[in-house]
Amino acid sequence: MQPEYVQLLTPEGERVQHPDHAIEVTPAQLRALYRSMVLARRADAEGVTLQRQGELGLWPSLLGQEAAQIGSASAVRDDDHVFPSYRDHGVVLARGLDPLHIFRMFRGVSHGGWDPAEHNIHLYTLVIGSQVLHATGYAMATESDGAESAVIAYFGDGATSQGDVSEAFNFAAVYNAPVVFFCQNNQWAISEPTQRQSRVPLHRRADGFGFPGIRVDGNDVLACLAVTRAALDRARSGQGPTLIEAYTYRMGAHTTSDDPSRYRDPEELRDWAAKDPISRLRKHLERERFADDGFFAEADEDGERLALRLRNSVRSMPSPDLSEFFDVTYAGAHPLVAEERDGFLDYQASFAEAEH
Repeated sequence: MQPEYVQLLTPEGERVQHPDHAIEVTPAQLRALYRSMVLARRADAEGVTLQRQGELGLWPSLLGQEAAQIGSASAVRDDDHVFPSYRDHGVVLARGLDPLHIFRMFRGVSHGGWDPAEHNIHLYTLVIGSQVLHATGYAMATESDGAESAVIAYFGDGATSQGDVSEAFNFAAVYNAPVVFFCQNNQWAISEPTQRQSRVPLHRRADGFGFPGIRVDGNDVLACLAVTRAALDRARSGQGPTLIEAYTYRMGAHTTSDDPSRYRDPEELRDWAAKDPISRLRKHLERERFADDGFFAEADEDGERLALRLRNSVRSMPSPDLSEFFDVTYAGAHPLVAEERDGFLDYQASFAEAEH
């Protein structure tokens, strides 16, 4: 039995209407969404390959979640602020950042990845759920400053079991914060299925805190765009937070250190593969004759060019001097950090002395 959710594009690529979430998109916009999803998937696949080759320490794959990320991020305005989790590579691309920033972080040559102020997207958070609390505080601050922007926080279904997320929901509700909580329910919190985490659909968590929750087909890029756009507009107009549950599926492993075959039924994966978000939009573009074979080939070629650039750049990255990490621990100088740096430098120098 299918769950009830907002859907504007069926797995067969047919446009359907929803009474509360109508959206008008041009053929050019549809092609742009398709291309963005292709680039996100190809960059993600390159991350998996590079980790397997020993070039990256870890890689969390987004495979299957491209529509949820590209659709929602495409609804975000330039002056809005984004707080991602650690799997939101599509969101990073949609915000205009070079994905190479992500690769630097997972290679261990960058302390964070990028300047959050450059594109109003904050750094990846590996601590489960903590960014949701950060986003809520930021939203409360923007409202206090009189800004007309909104904040969106990305997290997974597993994070909804964290105390930080419940605290964020409560603060956002009480203070009517202009924040959208975007939960990508990919069905698995590492090896724990959603039914082991909640007895009700996750979007209904919002009911207990006093703000609306909505479930959207997370493999439908148009529905994700429409629902997120409405929630962000609602936040900016002073109506407070919204919880969006994007019902999707993690087709890859939790990270490259995970083996999903140990806990996941292969039949489940086959069922979800038939709902693939990229092939769904391609079917629609072909059905409506909005794109031809040349366009699809060009999108694939763009993905290959991106992958090649990422591959070559990662392999040629110089390893930073370890002492540099002391310089970026705090925004300014700190006496304890300086003491630790001096101790490290003395220790490092002792090896050179021993060689002589």
